[in-house]
Amino acid sequence: MDFELRILGSSSATPSANRHHTAQVLTIGNQIHLIDCGEGTQMQLMQYKIKHQRICNIYISHLHGDHYFGLAGLLSTMYLQGRQLPLHLFGPPGLSEILSLQFKYSGTNLSYKLIFHELDTTCYKKIFEDKQITVHTIPMEHRVPTCGFIFREKPKPRPLIKEKLPPYLTPPQLVRLKWGEDINDEQGNLLLANKEVTLDPKHSRSYAYCSDSRYKPDLLPYLRHVDLLYHEATFLSDMEERASQTFHSTARQAAEMAAAAEVRHLLLGHFSVRYKDLTPLLTEAQEIFEKTDLATEGSIFSVREQHR
Repeated sequence: MDFELRILGSSSATPSANRHHTAQVLTIGNQIHLIDCGEGTQMQLMQYKIKHQRICNIYISHLHGDHYFGLAGLLSTMYLQGRQLPLHLFGPPGLSEILSLQFKYSGTNLSYKLIFHELDTTCYKKIFEDKQITVHTIPMEHRVPTCGFIFREKPKPRPLIKEKLPPYLTPPQLVRLKWGEDINDEQGNLLLANKEVTLDPKHSRSYAYCSDSRYKPDLLPYLRHVDLLYHEATFLSDMEERASQTFHSTARQAAEMAAAAEVRHLLLGHFSVRYKDLTPLLTEAQEIFEKTDLATEGSIFSVREQHR
């Protein structure tokens, strides 16, 4: 099953000729999750041949324009293209009111059900769950209410070693073995130890999206050991004071967070337009955390499904 992140936009508040406002697409199996929706997002979706109608959920981290000004246009395009499937929208207080006013004065009546989930940006909280994944908010520290998001696959079943399975096992007992249970008789005596007939399950993959925020070490418990971490890196460390004043982070701080959390892979994004060449930001981060990449437009980052 796919677990793949595609970057649509990597710029901070001011776009440039080569960088768009923040937006990302996370594909998990047959589901497409859109994370933030800066201006021009729907054009980027077309550029990379990602079908609007396949998006199931949209997550907006905060109400600075570079993270949501593309949303009304995208929702309207879905309506013009005849979308019928419900769409879940997760965002901070105020977003529903903004969209309602835009649709009211443009005379837009959506052809599909838009299900809005207002987020509490101050806490770690589960906001979505289905058979495959859970999604939690993580509180960021920015000039307006802001949260990040953590996407985690649910625990996976243990593969059965067929040649070691006794013939007397019933279907319910096989299911119990897949989920890590031993098989006991009616008196509670062990009949079959799980470890003798199963393999370790495949790794449950995870992605953490840390949007605009000051460096915030108290996020470490939430981020520990995630496979893929996106952390904003608006500035180089020589502008750390400026970063703090504007509630942003440096590339070095992003790398320090990744190293302390022992993540597998760090992605840098939300770059200030002052940096025409992003190499210095990558170099600064890799001095601390080697497995770092730039989350630039069109980049794809996949997390493989593998055994532990």
